[in-house]
Amino acid sequence: MASGDDSPIFEDDESPLYSLEKMTDLVAVWDVDLSDGVHKIEFEHGTTSGKRVVYVDGKEEIRKEWMFKLVGKETFCVGAAKTKATINIDAVSGFAYEYTLEINGKSLKKYMESRSKTTNTWILNLDGEDFRVVLEKDTMDVWCNGKTMETAGEFVDDGTETHFNVGNHDCYIKAVSSGKRKEGIIHTLIVDNKVIPEITK
Repeated sequence: MASGDDSPIFEDDESPLYSLEKMTDLVAVWDVDLSDGVHKIEFEHGTTSGKRVVYVDGKEEIRKEWMFKLVGKETFCVGAAKTKATINIDAVSGFAYEYTLEINGKSLKKYMESRSKTTNTWILNLDGEDFRVVLEKDTMDVWCNGKTMETAGEFVDDGTETHFNVGNHDCYIKAVSSGKRKEGIIHTLIVDNKVIPEITK
């Protein structure tokens, strides 16, 4: 395939998982925390061959060979919501390069700071299985282990409750006012009538 176009070699889900022996030009690795889970992004940059390869969760998303321009950008999608990600390749000095990751147009650090204000995350173990529950406060979407949950909202005396099930367990996220303007609304996950502590960010 010609190296100049932006489309990945693999159009379907048949792309092979990478082998660590083949990743000789690995220059950067990032962990990106999204609602559907934590995704590992790896980037190979062959400064002598002009090769650029992007892996998301071990799956090859982009492969370009013989790129004569060693600086530039590679844009791709991450996660179930197809979140836009861009790796920027910049020359620092001589043949040294800097690699930065942007998520939805923001640096990874700024994106994660913003995300910590708009989501709540809980980790729990039910029936011997680990679950990661994420509330997106701006949309009130609830995610569990990478899937959006079917929810039902209900107004109660002191706020709202968003009900859903994880397996045979009744769960809800209770939203109540903190009474303080700077704190805003407090969200609490309750599973089988027990409060689950939120993970700290």
